Amino acid sequence: MAKVIVVTSGKGGVGKTTSTAALGAALAQRGEKTVVVDFDVGLRNLDLVMGAERRVVYDLINVVQGDAKLPQALIRDKRLETLFLLPASQTRDKDNLTSEGVEIVMNELRETFDWIICDSPAGIERGATLAMRHADVAVVVTNPEVSSVRDSDRIIGLLDAKTAKAERGERMEKHLLLTRYDPNRAERGDMLKVEDVLEILSIPLLGIIPESMDVLRASNLGTPVTLGDARSAPALAYTDAARRLAGETVPMVIPGEKRGLFGKIFGRRAA
Repeated sequence: MAKVIVVTSGKGGVGKTTSTAALGAALAQRGEKTVVVDFDVGLRNLDLVMGAERRVVYDLINVVQGDAKLPQALIRDKRLETLFLLPASQTRDKDNLTSEGVEIVMNELRETFDWIICDSPAGIERGATLAMRHADVAVVVTNPEVSSVRDSDRIIGLLDAKTAKAERGERMEKHLLLTRYDPNRAERGDMLKVEDVLEILSIPLLGIIPESMDVLRASNLGTPVTLGDARSAPALAYTDAARRLAGETVPMVIPGEKRGLFGKIFGRRAA
């Protein structure tokens, strides 16, 4: 059965698009048919990170408005036959997205794919609420800084109020993806520690992505980091996060530290 995931946050620049591409590619590498959908109408960056900017002919709004059929707008990745992209429009306004049209597209995608990963624009406006509306699972992306965590807390409230699952009285499954983490800076007090972020947001931790130039290099090359150097620290962290999304039990490790996160936090208590 298809699962719809929204990758969201309150603040821009935290790594939603990078995370959407990396998680989508990691899930597709498992042999499961995956599509990444760009809801950031007017800005459109997911196609750049996926290396498909020159292959865009039709986009999400074309499909929503009936100007193109879904198969015409879907772009199959050249490196991985199980990975697809549905790009956003760069020239239209987000008001061109309608709730009814998005619902039709999402239902059609559910018939074809195992995983549907929606890249949400930042903030709490129309594009963001439409991106999260039909989600089964939310991945809340945040940096270890106070403003980013505070904005993520607002998004968590929206997920519990503005989604189709919430309206049906169902619980939205939410996970935290902590990006750009540097344990040395956290130890010096230059950024929040993992346990501080968890205490504030109170949702399960999906993964910790280390601060790394590998992420920037992969984006500039138009390659999801999980399809680039698969042994790099961020690629391994994203792959582990994708495995957890798929239901596997994978030990959580803080980048740069040898002990597992929960062993570190609860080790003395358990002893």
